Amino acid sequence: MRVKVDPTSCLAHGLCADICPSVFVLDEWGYASTMEADGSVDPSLEASAKEAIAGCPERAIVEI
Repeated sequence: MRVKVDPTSCLAHGLCADICPSVFVLDEWGYASTMEADGSVDPSLEASAKEAIAGCPERAIVEI
């Protein structure tokens, strides 16, 4: 599984990093990105990453 954060849609709520901090990281302004440059998610974290995708109020995270 791989995920991508759309930087134009992210409004820095930070829920993704709260739900799945091993996949999502916040910058100094609170905007999200993925820990891995290619957005890859360890198989053991897939359920948590999917929860973060579903929990994003702006729908700024997609599975690719």
